[in-house]
Amino acid sequence: MVTEFKDTNYWALILGGSSGLGLASARKLAKHGMNIIIVHRDRKAELPDIEEAFEDIIKNSDVQLESFNIDATNAEKREGIISEILKILGPEGKIRSLVHSIAKGNLKPMNGDEATLENLDFQITIDAMAISLYDWTKDIFKHGIFAKDARIISFTSEGNKKVWQGYAAVSAAKVALEAITRSIALEFAPYGIRANCIQAGVTVTKSFQMIPGNETLRVHALKHNPFKRLTVPNDVANVVYLLSKDEAGWITGTIIPVNGGEHLK
Repeated sequence: MVTEFKDTNYWALILGGSSGLGLASARKLAKHGMNIIIVHRDRKAELPDIEEAFEDIIKNSDVQLESFNIDATNAEKREGIISEILKILGPEGKIRSLVHSIAKGNLKPMNGDEATLENLDFQITIDAMAISLYDWTKDIFKHGIFAKDARIISFTSEGNKKVWQGYAAVSAAKVALEAITRSIALEFAPYGIRANCIQAGVTVTKSFQMIPGNETLRVHALKHNPFKRLTVPNDVANVVYLLSKDEAGWITGTIIPVNGGEHLK
């Protein structure tokens, strides 16, 4: 296997990297020699399995991996994490890839007999799943730790256009995430930063399984996918890796479907 990132002092900072697309991206980038920093927020009971996954990455990839079980969306805590990251990177290390995989949103209907969406639910969801990308980008840039050819990668979904019951707040966040990504691509281009969104197909992750009616979404995706299978986290991680390579330097400001053609029908 080609380990083109080995000995480059490149790091991937993955926000929300303890499971799903974030963890798969960490595994893939580490296999190609990139050092990894993961910021995640998980319950104490889940930590043994998560730490085992992190140890497996270190064992099989010969890279450095550091992790923080801290809320990445908290401004004060973000400053503390970045201070620690500065120590980890030292004078030579740089963030080559910032991968935003935060899934913190409210999945409530707009009306019905049960609890419904409030204004605050939209605010919390959009802040966590969209605005936090800008917050992290701005602070990393301010501290001068982006590589000169950095890549910012985030995850959107078909919910950016399609309407799913109970998905309104997350849908609004995905639209905002895409708009913020395009603006980052434009305004940070003079500093060598590229920014893109990956629109993954239906992928059975922990966060997907929390969506109301997710089984219906699975059936629909299988029916319409030309390859007759669902997207898996490794499919998405492969594209995170491709976007992190030198050869992807002319790709920025885009929304890239990674779904085996699921969007075609």
